[in-house]
Amino acid sequence: MADDLKAPYQYPFPAPSEDAVAMRDGAIEGRPVGVSGSYDRGDSVRWTPDAISEVHALSQLGRYQIRGYNSFNKSLPTFDDLTFVPATMTRLPLEGYRESCDTTTVLGGGSGLVENPLVLDIPIYIGSMSFGALSANAKAALGYGASKVGTMTCTGEGGMLEDEREASTRLVYQMTPSRYMLDLDHLRAADGIEIAVGQGAKPGTGGLLLGMKVSDRVAKMRSLPTGVDQRSTVRHPDFLGADDLQVKIEELRLATDYKVPILIKMGATRPRYDVAIAAKAGADIVVVDGSEGGTGASPEFLLNHTGIPCMTAIRAAREALDECGMTGKVSLVAAGGIRTGVDAAKCLALGADAVMIGNAAMMALGCNSPRYGDDYAAIGTSPGACHHCHTGLCPVGIATQDAELEKRMDVAAGAERVARFLTAITMEVSLIAKACGKSTVHNLEVEDLRALSLEASAFTGVKLAGIDKAYGW
Repeated sequence: MADDLKAPYQYPFPAPSEDAVAMRDGAIEGRPVGVSGSYDRGDSVRWTPDAISEVHALSQLGRYQIRGYNSFNKSLPTFDDLTFVPATMTRLPLEGYRESCDTTTVLGGGSGLVENPLVLDIPIYIGSMSFGALSANAKAALGYGASKVGTMTCTGEGGMLEDEREASTRLVYQMTPSRYMLDLDHLRAADGIEIAVGQGAKPGTGGLLLGMKVSDRVAKMRSLPTGVDQRSTVRHPDFLGADDLQVKIEELRLATDYKVPILIKMGATRPRYDVAIAAKAGADIVVVDGSEGGTGASPEFLLNHTGIPCMTAIRAAREALDECGMTGKVSLVAAGGIRTGVDAAKCLALGADAVMIGNAAMMALGCNSPRYGDDYAAIGTSPGACHHCHTGLCPVGIATQDAELEKRMDVAAGAERVARFLTAITMEVSLIAKACGKSTVHNLEVEDLRALSLEASAFTGVKLAGIDKAYGW
């Protein structure tokens, strides 16, 4: 039995034999075929090869599957289901190369309580990805790249890495429920404090870092044993509701002498209510992370079956701020599956003040680049299809703590790629804004969008293309 449990199935499923194909098509005399002429039991919409392989895997493992990356749920509407309607006769476009469009973004200055709000040259910044999930070289490269174009990065869970602080002109310190390496000096050295109450990839659960990535340095920062899986707590130990959160925010303001803004990052689940609570509790910035967001490791079923998409969370969050009188006082940041400047521009039009990217920044570093093919094959994948961040065996040295693999992540080259990527997508945002007649990217609005599907219109309240009516709103 032990041998039978090891590898009784072949994945991916082998190509069907000629007889199987003939059977499916009803070509073998005497075989039952469906009305349509296909062999019905092989065409089940429920028991697809993926569904069958999932049952096989669970029956071998005796536990749920874990992986990195983001959702593989193909049924969600995406930003591609929205289109811009630039100025034509009813509005005047700006000259693309002669007239300017401001991209300056101020986050956390609306309350008047903060001495140093976050002033960014662009409306895009690099989100909270921990040292542990990423290598030290990757974190440093992200910091240098973001600094080069006047934007910021965030520490993620596990404390402030010296390499990243040195590389980042602006660095937000993330405080998670686990409180790994919570250090008062680090709080005061940060340019913002982010209270993490959840993430889009796996809302309602804590961080997960498998033992192969808990190196000596990571373990020391988190006060953990080396090589042992780290599963973070999900609830903060000192606040449970809005009143407690308000007290915690005030404590952080006192600890930092009211110099830096306080952010609250949440997974998108009930944004209309969650955002209102965060704003009323005193947050300067609310980050709403949609279900398309990435992660270093998560139970796969949480990636695919929890949370709501970024595009619908933005509208609900913006309406929540409007309804509770916090628009202009509290900044809204959108995150989750943002790939390009076009996606970012759509987020701004839907109501976000800025966007946060994660996986896109990793791609700019070199994630999934077509190098080291043998190493990709050794972990069962290939360039362009790798989602094995959780293994710690990243062939390009980004999502690893292996010293030899990390050497492949050249800090200077990675930083330059990140800077060029951020520059390029900011150009995309500003060019779209100019086409819509806007002299600042922050003047993009819902009226500049149309939905290309009923689902996208229902999710966002954007008017359906051609009929100019929002479906279901």
